[in-house]
Amino acid sequence: MPQTHQASPAPRFVPAAKPLPDQIAEAIECRSTPLSHLLRLMAALNAEGGNEALRHKLRARIGAPLNS
Repeated sequence: MPQTHQASPAPRFVPAAKPLPDQIAEAIECRSTPLSHLLRLMAALNAEGGNEALRHKLRARIGAPLNS
């Protein structure tokens, strides 16, 4: 059966990207942030040649027990 119309994709909401330090701060504060997301943030920080203090905080959060 031939189609009588072409559906166009609905516009999608794409939030403005936050700066990497803000993303890291939020991820560190949120105890439910998945480890995979923390590791992606670490990779982004390393690629950016980022702040050593942020790197320390992120490493501590990655290694922190879930109940702390």
